[in-house]
Amino acid sequence: MDAKVKGNFIRLWQKYFNGAELPITFYYANEAKGVKVVRPPSEGHRCIFADLSEVRTGKSLCFDADSMGCPGGKRYLGFTEEIMPDFEYFLSCGIPGKLEGERYKKTPELVKKIMKKVPQLKAPGKFIVFKRWDMLQESDEPDVVAFLAPPDVLSGLFTLANFDVAQTNGVFSPFAAGCGSIVQYPYLEKDANCPRGVLGMFDVSARPHIHKDVLSFSVPMSKFVNMINNMEESFLITGSWSKVHKRIEAGAEQPSGTHPA
Repeated sequence: MDAKVKGNFIRLWQKYFNGAELPITFYYANEAKGVKVVRPPSEGHRCIFADLSEVRTGKSLCFDADSMGCPGGKRYLGFTEEIMPDFEYFLSCGIPGKLEGERYKKTPELVKKIMKKVPQLKAPGKFIVFKRWDMLQESDEPDVVAFLAPPDVLSGLFTLANFDVAQTNGVFSPFAAGCGSIVQYPYLEKDANCPRGVLGMFDVSARPHIHKDVLSFSVPMSKFVNMINNMEESFLITGSWSKVHKRIEAGAEQPSGTHPA
């Protein structure tokens, strides 16, 4: 990680988003390099956002295929292409007496059609390493930067992501699991001709693991560097943003992370 880029963002973040939480990052690697590898849950289901709450407080964590406490997390982080049996029923109406449905889609047939369009991610390394921005070391090369933030902060990130693109959808919001919206989709965007930011964490099942007033904004590192470089010539220097910035500073309490408020 370029120390100049790292330090410059922290300086500008404090200047224009003072009081807002720093983002987390991730990258794939074949070695843990001293970062704690998360153990699988002893029993039951565990959403990765329960672990990422620790990353948000400054603790770096590393996951492999065995760390996953959720089959969806294992898939959307790229450690398997397998889908649970009867997934089309799980995501829709369920199977009476056998499987409870989440009812996120109207019919199993609709789920099947959607799954044909969902992109696949194959993890390019044995591990995925999560670190908060200020915890990055010179040897780290983050693939994606992910913010968990309230609406005022998101408005700034959304507008900054659209600042230098000649289109109206420099940010998009796919129907996805929470982990898919911060890992799978933004990681795949990094190879696009015009990478986009991803607005997410609308996943009802994952919502209980983050603060009630928080959504996610994730962006490939290549685009994020451009966003940093644009900050001091963008709307952030205007009176319009200063009004929003004052509200961010006034409500500078950090999100509670894993418990709704």
